[in-house]
Amino acid sequence: MTYRLTTIPAADGRTLGVAQWGAPDGTPVFALHGTPGSRFSRHPDEDALVSAGLRVVTYDRPGYGVSDRSRGRRIVDCAADVAAIADALGIDRFAVTGGSGGGPHSLAVAARLGNRVTAAECVVGIAPFRAEGLDWWAGMDAQNVQEFGWAVESEQILQENLARLSEQDLARIEQDPSKILSDDWQLADADRAKLARPDLQRMLVEAFRGAYAAGVWGWVDDDLAFLNEWGFDLDEITVPVTVRYGSQDVLVPAGHGAWLASHVPGARVVVNADGGHLPDPDTRVWELRELVAAG
Repeated sequence: MTYRLTTIPAADGRTLGVAQWGAPDGTPVFALHGTPGSRFSRHPDEDALVSAGLRVVTYDRPGYGVSDRSRGRRIVDCAADVAAIADALGIDRFAVTGGSGGGPHSLAVAARLGNRVTAAECVVGIAPFRAEGLDWWAGMDAQNVQEFGWAVESEQILQENLARLSEQDLARIEQDPSKILSDDWQLADADRAKLARPDLQRMLVEAFRGAYAAGVWGWVDDDLAFLNEWGFDLDEITVPVTVRYGSQDVLVPAGHGAWLASHVPGARVVVNADGGHLPDPDTRVWELRELVAAG
């Protein structure tokens, strides 16, 4: 499939940048990217998606890539955008997955589009900032603590610092594509091993370039949305949901996954005892097939 960019109007007239991967006539799966990310965030082996019979739809959340910014957006707002994309692509029912920052967005789609969602998946997803009974910061890498600290201070401080970081990111990966993340991150060994894979490096470099194509407003608005009310209740979810997380994750600590696992109604929970933040490309397609089969 070669549909790397389709522009689709949102309900309020904004433009959304959409890409499709895998088998054109396959089972549709919406894959919602992390933070930061873009429509280029996907499985690195498209042939594997084709073989699995999967039609994976990705899109730039507002402010990323070619999607217009929607200042003040809430996590729940993504449901209307996903519905608009599905309508434009002629997709009636679909599965949805989201990783990291895409995790709560996937849950929002499951909550608000339950009549169209066959099954949902939240992979290393972040929990609500004011989640009762959760120490939101516990186990989080100092780099992420600093980033969310900027978000707590103000939008301006967050934007200025993320703009600086994005420039450093792009300069670093242009010089050495293996340096997707700086050495300042105290990542799990499992994540370091995955980042050494050339196929994953190529995908992540493309995804980061796409994320910053129009600046960092998508990243800014994601962070602010995580800290504010999400706009929906987890109790609204009635479709099958799988919650996956790694016990060694320092970007979105395991406590977040455990909290979501205990609060998403009827969630199927998969904990990778040795896993960090990044999914394993060697098992990811199988997990997606498992997702569509759940519906």
